[in-house]
Formats: sequence, C-alpha cells, structure tokens
Amino acid sequence: MDTQKYTEKSLSALENAHSDAVRRKNSELSTVHLLSALTFQENGLVPRIFEKMELDSEKFTHALESSLKSLPTLSGSSAGRVGASGEMNQALVRAEDEAKKLQDEYVSVEHLLLALTEEGRKGPAGKILAENGVTRERLMGTIQDVRGGQRVTSQNPEETYEALEKYGTNLSQRARDGKLDPVIGRDDEIRRVIQVLSRRTKNNPVLIGEPGVGKTAIAEGLAQRIVRNDVPDSLKNKKLVSLDMGALIAGAKYRGEFEERLKAVLKEVVDSDGQIMLFIDELHTVVGAGKTEGSMDAGNLLKPMLARGELHCIGATTLDEYRKHIEKDPALERRFQQVLVDQPTVEDTISILRGLKERYEIHHGV
Repeated sequence: MDTQKYTEKSLSALENAHSDAVRRKNSELSTVHLLSALTFQENGLVPRIFEKMELDSEKFTHALESSLKSLPTLSGSSAGRVGASGEMNQALVRAEDEAKKLQDEYVSVEHLLLALTEEGRKGPAGKILAENGVTRERLMGTIQDVRGGQRVTSQNPEETYEALEKYGTNLSQRARDGKLDPVIGRDDEIRRVIQVLSRRTKNNPVLIGEPGVGKTAIAEGLAQRIVRNDVPDSLKNKKLVSLDMGALIAGAKYRGEFEERLKAVLKEVVDSDGQIMLFIDELHTVVGAGKTEGSMDAGNLLKPMLARGELHCIGATTLDEYRKHIEKDPALERRFQQVLVDQPTVEDTISILRGLKERYEIHHGV
C-alpha cells in the first residue's frame, strides 16, 4: 500500500482501525474495524454520507459492535501483533480501483466505503452495509450529491465538499424559518438594492455605512422579501447566502488551501445558474484575503466572475474601508454600485424599537 496515494482522512481511518484491533486484542485487522473507524471518524465524510442516507444509527452501531465482539482474539505475547486480513487487503485494492474509476488522484474515505460495499454479504463489513440498505448504487448517488461533481485532487478534499453549506449561512432559509428579526424603516435602502440587482450591468450593490447602522439587516430584509415574493421576477426564488470569510480563511495553513475552498464556493454559485446570490459582510477583507506567496487573494478570484456576470454579489463595508481598500482596486471597484446607509432617524429608531419590542419581551420573559 502506497500511503502517498491516500488522503489524510483515509490514512487516519486506517490508523484508527488498526488501533481498535490492537485494543480489542483481535488476531487480524478486519474490514469491520475499518467500517467502524469510517463511521465514527471525527469531522469525517462518511458520517455525513450516512446522515444524508438517513441510516438508523442505533441499529447500525449495534450491528457494528456485535460483529466486532465476535472477532477472534489473541492472548499472551501474540496480542498486539495485528496483520491485515485477506478481506482487508482485497478491500484496499478495490478502493484504489474505485479512485481510478472516478478519475480521482487520491484514495479517499468514500473509495474505502465503496470498496466495502463490493465485499457483499460474504464479508463482515459488506453484510452490515447490505442489511442496513447501503447499496453501491444508493451510496454512489449520495457521494455525488456531497461532492457536487468535484474530483479528489488533494489529500484534504473534504474541505471543498458542500462548501456553501460549510462556509456560508442561507439567509433565505433563515427567513423562511422565521429566524430573522423583522427589518423596519429600511424600505428605501432595500428598494435601492433591488434596483441595482435588477440592472443588466454593474448589478452588484455594496452597502456603505458606519459600523452598527444596520447594513446586515438590509441583506436580511432582502432575504425576507424574496421569501415573500415581494421582488421583481428576476429575483424571485433566488437564494441569498451570507459568506463567512473568517471561516474560509481559518485553518487554511497550506499554500493554495484558501484558494481551493473559495473556488469550491464559487463553483457552487456558478453551477446554480444564477439562483444563488452572495452577501459578503466586511467586503474590504476580500482584498488580500488568503494571499500568500505564490497565491491569489479572494478579490482576484472574484473579479473575472463579476466581470462575466457569473456572480451576483452584495457587499457591505464602512466608507473608510471602502476608500482604503476597494477604491484602490479599480477593476474591483467598477463592478460594484454604492448604496449609502445612514444611521436611522430618531423617529425610525422608535419605530424599530416598537417593532422588536415583543421579541425582546418574549426572550427576557417580561
């Protein structure tokens, strides 16, 4: 087995499976050890796959534990010397074949899981999967949903799967679920944002105002209007997603890792055929965000997509930050149309407080 061909998560799963076999004093490293390691891997892809497949986790866990307890054990000086079973070696060969079939560069956890389904009812792991309705066809469909048509081209591919879900907040869904506060007294600004979004060119509004004046609330107000269908036909049924730049940058320690994450997010937006709009709070952070030696910053990744009209974006920043960062980049600046957001008047502030009063009373029990 060439470890260079395996992703970080698949190597981690194999190590955990081996440790489990040693701890249980089993005579061999079985495919059940591997299935167990994949199923309970922290931040792993397989738990997400099983969740999407709506597996009965209690029944599945019970079947795993029963199978592990039935495996032969060693005692004395032989305990701890664990070699891979014949089934395990065959599963690893099949996993490498699965990676080739999917045109992936590395063997990932989904390839290991697919290899275990090929074991059939004759093998211990294959039997558990079959009895719980995890067929190859069903599993392949779920994997394709999670991967979104992406290939495994790095040793950490999970970072780019379901990127929008991981690095963004669906404001439209939050509005639909009633989790957003009502937006009061910002009708003019919301109308202006809708007007800019409906243009043919320069149709990306940037909300400019002092911290705390309610720029994010305007984006939330737009999401509520989209859900109510109180928008022009061109914006109906659109999804507004707030992008978390901090989460995108966090933990991106390797060169190009931030780029890969952002590209995955942008690919999902492009693949939606204009159905997804991005809201980027603190827009100025995209200039230089994630930039390391030999890599592009977020602004340079966004510019060509904004120019081609593939990306619909709403930004928010302060006037000082806009002048300092965005205006200094003419290619980025000309893609955005300013929408100034002033602090509310005394009358508007009173209306806002009256509108939110009931929610605060319920929250504080007064």
